[in-house]
This record gives sequence, C-alpha cells and structure tokens, in this order.
Amino acid sequence: MTRAPDILCIGSVLWDVIGRSASVMRQGSDVPGRITRLPGGVAMNIAMAAARFGLTPALLTAIGRDAEGDELIAACDSLGMLTGLVYRSDDLPTDVYMAVEGANGLIAAIADAHSLEEAGDKILRPLMDGTLGSAASPYPGRIALDGNLTRQLLETIAVSPAFAAADLRVAPASPGKAERLRPFLTHSRAMLYVNIEEAGLLCHAEFTEAAEAAEAMIRKGAARVAVTDGGRSAAEAGPDGVIAGTPPEVLVTRVTGAGDTFMAAHIAAEAEGADREQALARALEAAARYVSGDTPL
Repeated sequence: MTRAPDILCIGSVLWDVIGRSASVMRQGSDVPGRITRLPGGVAMNIAMAAARFGLTPALLTAIGRDAEGDELIAACDSLGMLTGLVYRSDDLPTDVYMAVEGANGLIAAIADAHSLEEAGDKILRPLMDGTLGSAASPYPGRIALDGNLTRQLLETIAVSPAFAAADLRVAPASPGKAERLRPFLTHSRAMLYVNIEEAGLLCHAEFTEAAEAAEAMIRKGAARVAVTDGGRSAAEAGPDGVIAGTPPEVLVTRVTGAGDTFMAAHIAAEAEGADREQALARALEAAARYVSGDTPL
C-alpha cells in the first residue's frame, strides 16, 4: 500500500445482487422491478461510506481469484479502497449476497459468505505478521468489524493481543448473526452498532425504544453502543449516559446498507472531532439520505 489507511474494514466483501420493486410485497409476490449487481457486504458497505466521508479504508477480507473476484477488486480500487492486503484464494469462489426489497422494506435475503468463513484467520495476517501490527505491537487505529466472520474467529479477535490497542467498531451482519457479537458485549475497547432487534437478541429482551435498548446493553457491560430503530429513533450510550435522536423523514427507496452507512458516518464524524450529539445527528442524516436514494451507491 502506498497510502496509510484511516480505518480497517474487516469482514465480508462480495457482490450484492438486489431486486427492488416499488410495490408492497409478501411471500410469493411476483412483481416488476429492477435487479442490480453492485459491490457489497458489511465491510464493503462501511468502507464505501467511509470513503465518501473522507476516510481512507483498507479491506481485510477473502476474495476469490476468479473472474468475479478480479472484477470486484477492480471495483473496490476505483471506489477508493486499499485492496493490497486482501486474502486472494485460488480455490474459494467470490462470495455473493442476494436480497429482495419492496416498498414495505426487506422481504428476504440470503448471504453466501462461505468463502470468508472458510478463509478464517488468514484474512487477519497483516495484523499478526507485522505488516500493520502484531501481538507485541498491536495496531492502534480504527477497525470496523462485521459479524459475517465465524463465531470462533470473533471470539479469537475479542481476546487477541493484536487488537488490544485498536478502536474497535463492531456491527452484526444481520439479526440472525447478532449472537456472534456476544464476546464484544463486555469488551472494554469496542463500540457496538446494532438495530433494536439485534439489541433484544443480545440482551434476551424486547424493547420498544432505541434508548431503552441502549441503556440495557450498557447495563449488560457494553462500553459504548449505538442502537437504531429504522426511521423512528436512534440512541448512543456510553460512560457519559444516553443520548437519542430522530432521523429526518424521507421516502424510503432502499434499505440494504443503511445501517452500514450510519456506522461509517458516525465513525467519520468522531474522527473529525464531532461531539456525541453532532456525531449521532450526522449519522442519522447520512442514513436518511442513503435510504432516500440521494446518496450514490
């Protein structure tokens, strides 16, 4: 790498195949719409948003040495990501995510991140071998970590001395993978970004407001958390208490990637010196612009 990264984005980088329709959909719906293929994955979405907000992200992930992988690497490079540390596998295919969205939100999705899971700790070598850091000299910068990694690898990262100096920002890939983040619920250097459903899964409770969920996560031992609840509210909590905000009202045209945009905007705002209220407000505004379609994909 000729440039130094401002943030490491660790996790899924794949192709998003998304079908979107302006119609309200239910199980079995067959409606007209548009199907797109774009670079995606939680780590990729965070990196793309971070680049839009002025940061220089480096990717730590697994991408196949197939045609789809070569095309994906080229797309990442063109979007301002650093890809020199990506683990390229000769025998693992490039991962893919497929989703269907209607006017009433996400209808269904399947994430095929098997190559990332099989690559395991190979994607972390730059943080272990001295390229970026090591156990003896841990990487001291920002790291965005996504829950598409295996539970075993996330547990390893949570206790690894190679991550002991990092500013860890952690997000689940989906509610179905929220439980994988449990090792970070009591981590002293981690901030968790979750939606209200994921907060409930981690706390084994049901919440009606984001602030209530954030408070509960702090009581469970979390150092810092941000909890979102779609277009209704969001809250950020830490040692200095809980603050809450409401996103601007917009016409929703897409939902996949909104949480990742919120997280990246919040990290970028704090990197620029914004206080808690400013950072939360900027993250909510960025997520609202994204779901409205005003932010480029």
